[in-house]
Amino acid sequence: MSLIEPFQTPFMARALAELIILGVLGGTVGVVVLLRRLAFLSDALSHTIFPGVVAGYLLAGEDGVFWGALAAGIATAALLTLLTRRVAQDAALALLLTTLFAAGVVLVSRRSGYASDLTAFLFGRVLTVTPEQLWQTAAVAAVVIALLAALRRPLLLRAFDPVGAEAAGVRVGLLDLVVNVAVALTVVAAVRAVGMVLVIALLIVPAAAARVLSDRLTVIVPLACLIGAAGGWLGLVVSWEASIGYGLRLASGGTVVLVLVAMYGLAQAAGLVRRRVRLGRARTGLEAVQ
Repeated sequence: MSLIEPFQTPFMARALAELIILGVLGGTVGVVVLLRRLAFLSDALSHTIFPGVVAGYLLAGEDGVFWGALAAGIATAALLTLLTRRVAQDAALALLLTTLFAAGVVLVSRRSGYASDLTAFLFGRVLTVTPEQLWQTAAVAAVVIALLAALRRPLLLRAFDPVGAEAAGVRVGLLDLVVNVAVALTVVAAVRAVGMVLVIALLIVPAAAARVLSDRLTVIVPLACLIGAAGGWLGLVVSWEASIGYGLRLASGGTVVLVLVAMYGLAQAAGLVRRRVRLGRARTGLEAVQ
């Protein structure tokens, strides 16, 4: 199985570039999501941008999907930040998720061929990524990663000691809005590639796998980015080889997610070995002291 040959064609090269960028972006934001235990937020945002995706598509076709999703994502992040001041976060998420996703279903059902459109929205079309869409994804990734890097210290303080963060003068509400917007932008950037159903995997799985392999945040973040990018690469290769070599049609986005899950399984196995080695060393040290 060649890791290079499938990407000689332009559309595969663009798909690879898109998934590598999304892997780095998802790995970075995913660590914040993991630290703050915001997995449900990521899942909810992947559904609440649905009406924006549909509205953008109805108004301007494929070119309008990104801008519609962007508007819906930012609006959702702002509404969520406001609602969580008055009600519990899980209740606010459930309210926004059901309301906005239902609105999207109503909008998409107005088209005569809405079933095929709905499939594309839910599961993505990474192989049809255009150069313009690739630049949009790169721009979103650059903005989000730069923002999180600039705010890394207050973000860490907010994650590990929210009471101490408030006492230190950190504007927790504004910081929460920044995190919500960062997650929303990541979902917006990834929705065309893997769809709304699978986008949470790009956020959660690489970060979770990296966390199994290391306890140091300075290692976890780059490792999560590497796992995310490698999962995209290998997923495309597996999908290509299955189609060309064996005549099996495998959805690229779904294959990427399955590869990421397999990498998480390998990380769990490696983490188990790592813990046993550390335990063995600790026992040896204890016996030497005695």
